[in-house]
Amino acid sequence: MTIDPSRTALLVVDVLAGGADDTVYDPAVEAFADACARVTKACRDAGVQVICCDDAHRAGSDHELALWGEHGMAGTEAAAPADCLDVGPDDIVIPKRRYDAFFGTDLDITLRELGVCDVIVIGCDTNICVLQTLAGAFYRCYGTMLVSEATRTFLVGTQEGALEYCQRCFGTRVVSLDELLEALA
Repeated sequence: MTIDPSRTALLVVDVLAGGADDTVYDPAVEAFADACARVTKACRDAGVQVICCDDAHRAGSDHELALWGEHGMAGTEAAAPADCLDVGPDDIVIPKRRYDAFFGTDLDITLRELGVCDVIVIGCDTNICVLQTLAGAFYRCYGTMLVSEATRTFLVGTQEGALEYCQRCFGTRVVSLDELLEALA
């Protein structure tokens, strides 16, 4: 597998500071966060642009809130990128109000201005925001890759079903954390 850092961006979808209940230990959440941190660091080290696509919902007006309740509210710490990502000055943060990080945001124009042709996507929920962002990338003719350990399903469906759907419907290349790290080394 070959990755051209000058034509690739990492999209980190909804890996948020308010994304987990700190009072309950969950090894699956810890493993997911660790994988996201490792992918983000490896991409930065390889010269791949890191873009955090984060929920930034508005109280009283966002359609999504009727289904899932308040979460990732704009202007709150819960909508900020998670500390494990170690977001730096060269990273880009794009707020989003819908599942698809392309919908109603400047993600597409940002990627085009950077000369990006391929995106690596990590984050959660695999069956919702990650899947819809991969759909948005596919519809705009970006090549897509997903790192299995750095995505997480917890609201609806199964992780396996989401990965299969992304592979079959969007041509997404699903890779392991080790495969990605080796390609970026």
